[in-house]
Amino acid sequence: MLAPGTLKGQVAIVTGGGTGIGLGIAREIGRLGGIVVLASRNREHLASAVEELKRDGVEAAFHATDVRDPENVEELVASTLERFGQLDILVNNAAGNFIVDADKLSVNGFNAVVGIVLHGTFHCTRAAGLEMIRSGRGGKILNLVAAYAWTGGPKTLHSAVAKAGVVAMTRTLAVEWAQHGIRVNALCPGPVDTEMSRAQLWAAPEIRDQLLRSVPVGRFGSVEEVAQAASYLVSPYADFINGEVLVIDGGEWLGKGFAG
Repeated sequence: MLAPGTLKGQVAIVTGGGTGIGLGIAREIGRLGGIVVLASRNREHLASAVEELKRDGVEAAFHATDVRDPENVEELVASTLERFGQLDILVNNAAGNFIVDADKLSVNGFNAVVGIVLHGTFHCTRAAGLEMIRSGRGGKILNLVAAYAWTGGPKTLHSAVAKAGVVAMTRTLAVEWAQHGIRVNALCPGPVDTEMSRAQLWAAPEIRDQLLRSVPVGRFGSVEEVAQAASYLVSPYADFINGEVLVIDGGEWLGKGFAG
């Protein structure tokens, strides 16, 4: 666990920050002294999350944002700069997913997930990255991905395609933007026990049990573990890490082969 003050004075935008992993990452950045701006479409979740963070002593604000809308994203960055004067960290956590066989996946369903995950990550990265370049301060960009970006993901074609694009974006921009002092990395959580995961990904007990058996360490991850890994990657301790994908999944994706 990093020491309080590690991110003192750093301003971070966390998309999808009103609940679950996004809120956990925001809380950890705040614990380390950072200032956090939460962004998602749900104003009610955002307001509640900011109040929760403030009770924990975190300086926090929110901006209701649809990451699929580039103008809306530019407003998010502009409001962050107007309020706090700088932008040092972007965490692209906003996502959408659901389980469906590929032959039953509609065009609208595919476009909805790709719009949030891939297009949304690009919109946020572009807006934040241009400001980091303009300011001369550099910055850190962290993208949340999934292992099926490289293993393939039956019943998650839409998300697998989108996350694969985000991995490619991460590695490409890590090279192009290093000259501006911007590090771009990705974090790949495995199955993490959240309210959304329980409702959408393993609502049926048999699916939950099957997934749990696929994790070599024998349990699901926690939001706190993912948040700590994220805070490391955006901290000065990781200043020589660039263009990497850190997997935090208890070894789950390694068991996808013949013996798995």
